[in-house]
Amino acid sequence: MPDVISQDGSIRQDDWIVVPRPAEGESLDIPAQSKALIPADLWLAGYEHFTGRDDIGVWFDSHDEPEMLVGKFQELPVIAVNFPKFSDGRGYSIARLLRERFGYQNELRAIGDVLLDQLQFMKRCGFDAYVLRPDKDINKAARCLNFFSQGYQAATDTDLPLFRRRAS
Repeated sequence: MPDVISQDGSIRQDDWIVVPRPAEGESLDIPAQSKALIPADLWLAGYEHFTGRDDIGVWFDSHDEPEMLVGKFQELPVIAVNFPKFSDGRGYSIARLLRERFGYQNELRAIGDVLLDQLQFMKRCGFDAYVLRPDKDINKAARCLNFFSQGYQAATDTDLPLFRRRAS
């Protein structure tokens, strides 16, 4: 299993398995005895079966709308957002919606094509765990998460832009 980086830069073993979307006509295959992240729409479709389980989380693809789970977010121990390619920024918007509009407070992780130079921006949008692309050096992650001491804009980590913080 890959490692996961926490917001504080610590590295830990990832005990969540991302279950891919099944092909048309196939059923969802959740490995036994493991924590699984399943597609959000399939979790919702099987809500009665999955509700209350702390070993099942969801993942959103970049084109998914998080509104589909309104009222159910806090039931999920982990929500992952897939970045299918580094140039697809929709995952940043999903993270901000989950944190700011829907008040999600549990672990929010970035998966997929996650690169070191994106970590600082992901952190500011509300992600608190990151699974790097396999060819990236995980030992450089802590430095990348804290590369800048201050952000100019308001984000999930501060509700005031820098010029307002300096004025007070």
